[in-house]
Amino acid sequence: MKPTLATSILLAAGLSCTLQAADWPTWGRTESRNMVSDEKGLPSDIVPGEKKAGSDEIDLSTTKNVAWVAKLGGQSYGTPTIGGGRVLVGTNNEYPRSPKHQGDRGIVMAFDEYTGQFQWQLVAPKLGAGKVSDWEFLGMCSTPTISGDKGYVITNRCEVLCLDLNGMSNGNQGMTDEAKYMASPDPVDPDASDADILWVYDMRGELGVFPHNIASSYPLVHDGKVYVSTSNGVDYSHINIPAPTAPSFLCLDAETGEYVAEMAPVVSERVLHCSWSSPSFGMVNGKPQIFFAGGDGFAYGMGTAEEREDMGDDIFELPIKWSYDANPPEYRKNESGEPMKYAEFDGPSECIATPVYQDGLLYVAIGQDPEHGEGVGMLSCLDPSKCEGDMTGKAIWTFKDIERSISTPAVKDGLLYTCDYTGRVFCLDAKTGEKYWEHDTLGHIWANPLLADGKLYIGNEEGELFILAEGKEKKILNEVEFSAPLKGSVVAANGALFIATETHLYCFKEGAKPVE
Repeated sequence: MKPTLATSILLAAGLSCTLQAADWPTWGRTESRNMVSDEKGLPSDIVPGEKKAGSDEIDLSTTKNVAWVAKLGGQSYGTPTIGGGRVLVGTNNEYPRSPKHQGDRGIVMAFDEYTGQFQWQLVAPKLGAGKVSDWEFLGMCSTPTISGDKGYVITNRCEVLCLDLNGMSNGNQGMTDEAKYMASPDPVDPDASDADILWVYDMRGELGVFPHNIASSYPLVHDGKVYVSTSNGVDYSHINIPAPTAPSFLCLDAETGEYVAEMAPVVSERVLHCSWSSPSFGMVNGKPQIFFAGGDGFAYGMGTAEEREDMGDDIFELPIKWSYDANPPEYRKNESGEPMKYAEFDGPSECIATPVYQDGLLYVAIGQDPEHGEGVGMLSCLDPSKCEGDMTGKAIWTFKDIERSISTPAVKDGLLYTCDYTGRVFCLDAKTGEKYWEHDTLGHIWANPLLADGKLYIGNEEGELFILAEGKEKKILNEVEFSAPLKGSVVAANGALFIATETHLYCFKEGAKPVE
C-alpha cells in the first residue's frame, strides 16, 4: 500500500501509525458530547518540558513523549478540535503570529496535526464594548466544530462564522471581504496566513442579542444545520436583561448561514447570567432531539429544524418538547419562600456544562462563571424518553455532593466521571448516582475529564494534569506539571493526546520524537 503524505510525515517523525482510530472534530467528539475516545496506546508517562532561558519556547530536549509543541497566545480557553489533518484551537493575540495583526483580538489558530506547523489563523477584532460584552484579552473562547472541509465557530463578536478548513490555500472562497472583517479600524489585506471566511451571521445585528462578558459555545452541526447558543445575557449590573425577547438558541443553514429557526425566548426572559452551554443531540423515542442547558438553569429538549413552527413575521421556532429545572427548590427560594440571590454560595446557578446523552440518559450539571467563585451545585440524570410534554421534568437521580461545575461529564461502562470547580473529580454509578470515589486536585477545574485507553485525564487551573485509572477503584497513575494553567480539556485523536495550556499547544504520543 502506498503511504499517504500524513503517514510519511508520521514515519519520518518516528511515530507509530498502527493505533490511529479517529478524529476529534467537535466538542465531546460526537453529537452526544460524551468525553470518551476509543484511542489505544496513549501515553501516561509524559513530560511537557521546560522553557528555554529568557524565552517562551519549550526546550524539546527536556520533554518526553512529545511529538510537537506550538506557541499560542497569553490566554487560551478553547479545547482543540482535530479533523482533516488539522488542529484548531481558540486563543488570544498576546503573541501575534503576524505583524499586521496587533493588539487585543480573538484568534483561532490552525496547525498541521502531525508536525505542529502553523497554517492559518482567524483574526476577529474586539467589539469595543469593553468587559460587558467582549472582555479584554479573553480571545476566542470557542473552537470550531469541523464538518467535512468546513469549520463553524462562535466568535468573541457574537457571530457564527463558517471557515474553509483549507484556509486560503485553495483560493478565497465564499465571503471575499476578509480585509473589511479584520479592520481595526483600517482594512487589513488578507494573505496565506489568514482564515478564509465563507459566511458570517451576526447574532447582535440580526437578532438583537446582548452577549454577557464573551460569546462562547461549541456549535452542533447536524443534518445540514448549525445549532448554537447565542450567549444572550444580563448587562454589567447582573440584574437587568437588555434583550429579554432575543433568542438564547439559534439554528442556521450550514451551507449558506441563513436563518432557519430559533428557540422561544423563555431562557432570555429569566436568564441568570448568560447562556454559554453547548447543545447536544440524541434520538429519543425514535425521533431526533436537541438538548440545551440554558442560562436560566433549566435543561430543554427541542425538536430539530424539520419540526420548526411558523410564528409569522419570518420567525420560526424550534418546538420545546420538555424542560427540567436543574436547580433544586432550596437553591431558588429560602425557607421563607423568598428568592435566593444569584452568585451567592447557596443560590441558584445557570448551566454552563454541556448536557451529555449516553445510553438513553441525559446528564446535566449547574454552575457559574468561575469569576463568581465556589458554591452549591447539583448533577441530574434524566430519561428524555419519559419527559415528553413535561415542563416540570423529574430526574431519575440527583447528586448534591458536587459543587458548581462547568465540566462536561464522561460516561462509559455504567460509570460517570465528572468534576466540580472546587477541584474534585468524582466517579459515580451512571444509572443510580451512587458515588464510588472522589479525588481532590487542590486546584480549580475549568476543564472536562477525558476517558481514553483505560485512563482518565483531567487538568486544573494550577497547571497540573492528573491521570487516573478508569474504574470503580481510585488509582492515580501520574501527576504532570505544566508551566501554565490547563483551562481547556485534553482530547485524543489518531493515536495522540492534544493538550492546550493557556500558552502552548502540545501533541503527545507514545514513543514520539519531537518535530523541530
